[in-house]
Amino acid sequence: MLLASITTSRPALTPASLPPAKPRIRAVTAFVKLDREHHEEQIHAALGMLRQAKGVFERAGYEVESIRITTQPFPEYTRGLARPEALAFLGAYDALAQREGFDAAIGPAMLADGDDPAPVDLLAEALSASKSLEGSVVVAGEDGVHWKAVRAAARLVKYVSVHSPRSQGNFSFAATALVPPLTPFYPGSYHTGEGRAFALGLESANVVAEALGSTRDPNQARAALRDALTLHARAIEQAAVEVEKQTGWTYAGIDLSPAPLKDVSIGGAIERFTGRPVGAPGTMTAAAAITGALRDVPVKHAGYSGLMLPVLEDSVLARRWNEGAIGVDSLLAYSAVCGTGIDVVPLAGSVTEEELAAMIGDMATLAVKWHKPLSARLLPVEGKAAGEMTGFDDPFLVNARLRDMVR
Repeated sequence: MLLASITTSRPALTPASLPPAKPRIRAVTAFVKLDREHHEEQIHAALGMLRQAKGVFERAGYEVESIRITTQPFPEYTRGLARPEALAFLGAYDALAQREGFDAAIGPAMLADGDDPAPVDLLAEALSASKSLEGSVVVAGEDGVHWKAVRAAARLVKYVSVHSPRSQGNFSFAATALVPPLTPFYPGSYHTGEGRAFALGLESANVVAEALGSTRDPNQARAALRDALTLHARAIEQAAVEVEKQTGWTYAGIDLSPAPLKDVSIGGAIERFTGRPVGAPGTMTAAAAITGALRDVPVKHAGYSGLMLPVLEDSVLARRWNEGAIGVDSLLAYSAVCGTGIDVVPLAGSVTEEELAAMIGDMATLAVKWHKPLSARLLPVEGKAAGEMTGFDDPFLVNARLRDMVR
C-alpha cells in the first residue's frame, strides 16, 4: 500500500472549491484492544471519539454514514470462557452495539492456518443470531494460502446459510486474503496492535461516475478520477488530522475503495466509461483505470484501496448478474487488476461446502499470486434453487437471482 506522508504545505481546501460530485464517508472506524473485564468503559470512550470525529467531518462538509468499532481477533478476549459463556458475551456485545448505534467487527476467528479452528464454529453460531456483529477468517497471508482456514470458512458459510434468518447472516462474514490490519471496511476489519486508532472508508461511486463520464480514454479517465478524488481525500484527511489532534487517537488512513450503495452504482460508473454493460469488453480496462487512479491519490492509504464490485450492494451489478453478463469467474478475472474478490454473490442453497471451499480457495490463490488484498462474501440461500430470487431485507442490499457454482 502507498503511504504518503502528511505535510503542512498543502493549500487549505473547502467544500465550495471541490467538484459537484462529493463522496460520503461510509465509515469512521475505531480500533480498540478489547479487555473483557472493562469493555463497556472502553467502548464508551471509543464512541466519544467517534461522535466527536463525526462532527468534525460533517462541519468539513462530508456526511458520515456510520460509526464502527473493530477489535482484535475475538478468540483473544473469549479465551478461557466455556462456549455458552463466550456466546453470551458476544450476544451482550451485540446488544450493546445495537443500543449505542455502532457497527461492531470482532475480527477473525483464525489469523493463521495453525490456529485452533474451534472459534470458527463459535463465530458461525454468533453470526447466525447477531444483528450487529461482523467477523472473518483469514484464508491467506504472506505465508501463502491457508487451506485449513479455507475449509473452515466454507463450513461457516454453509452453517450460517442454514441457521440465520433469510440466510442473510453471511452478509456479515468475509473470508479474507492479505487484507491488512486497520482496514475500515467490514466485515474483514481487524487489528493486532494496541488500538486507539481510527481509519475512514469512502462511498464515492458517484465521484467515479462523474470522472469516467468525461472521456473514453483510459489515461484521461485515470487522471480525471485521480484529480477529483485527491481534492476530496485531502480535505477529508485534513479533517482527520484535526480529529487526531483533538482526541489523541491515531489517524490510520483512508480506504479509497469507491463503495457503491444501490443506485449510487460503481457498475453504472463503469458503463458510463465503456458505453457497454459491465462484463462486456472494456470492463477490465475500466477496472484497471479506476484502481490505478486510487493508488495515485497522495494521502495515507488504509485497507483495500481498490475497486470493489459487490454484486448485491449495487443495482447495476445485480442487474448484470441476473442477465448472466458477470459471474464468479469474471469477478475473479477483474480481481487481477482491482480489489474485487468475490463480493456479495447470491448462490443456490444446494451449494456444498466443497464448492464453497473451491471458490474461496481460488480467491485466496489469486490474492497470493498478485500479493493483493481480496476477500469473498458468499451468500447461499437455504431452500432456494438457481433462478429464484433472494429475499434479503437489508438497507445495503438489493435482491438478485441465485446461481449454482458454475452458472
